[in-house]
Amino acid sequence: MAATTIRNLSGFSLSWLLVVAGGFALLRLMPGDPVIIFLDASGLGADGAVLERMRAAWGLDAPLFVQFLDWLARFISGDWGISYATGRPVLPEIAGRLPWSVTIGAGGLGLAVIVGFRLGFAAAARPGGVADRLSRLLAIGAQALPAFAVGFVLLWLLAIEFRLVRPLSGGVAERLFLPILLVALFSIGSVARVTRVAFCEIRDRPYFTTALAKGCSRRVALWRQGRRHAALTLLAVIMPEAAWIIGGTAIAEIVFSLPGLSEYVVRAVAARDYAVLQAFIAIVALWLLLVQRAAALARRSLDPRLADQLEWRDA
Repeated sequence: MAATTIRNLSGFSLSWLLVVAGGFALLRLMPGDPVIIFLDASGLGADGAVLERMRAAWGLDAPLFVQFLDWLARFISGDWGISYATGRPVLPEIAGRLPWSVTIGAGGLGLAVIVGFRLGFAAAARPGGVADRLSRLLAIGAQALPAFAVGFVLLWLLAIEFRLVRPLSGGVAERLFLPILLVALFSIGSVARVTRVAFCEIRDRPYFTTALAKGCSRRVALWRQGRRHAALTLLAVIMPEAAWIIGGTAIAEIVFSLPGLSEYVVRAVAARDYAVLQAFIAIVALWLLLVQRAAALARRSLDPRLADQLEWRDA
């Protein structure tokens, strides 16, 4: 047990470290010099002496490997650096915005899984029925429609026409309702289609036929015999949805004017604010790895036969 825990923690840490190291290198390859951008925005002259002094002050004159090790040591110790654009510490800025983004992302993913799973079962129980057509429509719509346009439609319908929520002036729950719904809508269809396929696979299994022979209806037999298999299948493919949640959350925050990470990160991209962008990459990497780990643990609890296969390369 101890060896497995150490191996899993090592795999987690190494995966996170590789992602943040790759992100650190890619940020430096972006066109644009943060020092020049800062001086231009401030209306100051960008002569050679000033550029060299500012690069030295911001630690940009050191070799890339040294810069990364210095950032990593400070990040782990709780010093996430100073924003080039605002001159304020990055950690308090992100700490104040992160709860909004996490709530929208986790809430949207959770709602998509719950609704999508039930919709996928209903679609499998009655192929060609209303639920089947609805799941197909949602899956196609998620690929064809821009999320920001759907967000404006939800805002117009639920806030202006029907006055059900006050997303801009209401309480926290009202402000979060539409963003979570928007994020979930773009994942429900794909979750439902994956779940439908998994449930349909059960209809050809002998134990499904046995359940029918015992007197169960097709719907009851499908649910009892197929829900575990469908859950395992869904957990195995949850990572693409977790990745979409990041972009979906950004769109939701912008459309509904929420003080999450999105606007902060967009301004950081324009300013080439490495301290903010590197912290954001580290948080995103942590989110994806945690979702992967949680899915792997859930799969093992549903099927103990997977216990020996629960390695980071296979999770």
